[in-house]
Amino acid sequence: MSESAIHSRPSPDKVEISIHLDADLLDQIKHLTNDPSKVIEVAIRQWLRSEGTRDDDLSRNLQRNPPVPPRGEWND
Repeated sequence: MSESAIHSRPSPDKVEISIHLDADLLDQIKHLTNDPSKVIEVAIRQWLRSEGTRDDDLSRNLQRNPPVPPRGEWND
């Protein structure tokens, strides 16, 4: 009786695909839910929504420090 008692029917607007995942990654996903496809679907939707704003080291704008005031204009 190791099988789940709840069997969900696939939605007619969804497509079934096969993917290869790292076993450790799948174990981490299984800690979140018994339906890894939901987690993967939400992650892909979030990734596609934020595609215009990349968040990696090569695309970040550096914030410049304000210029140092000339000598004698320090607030001591």
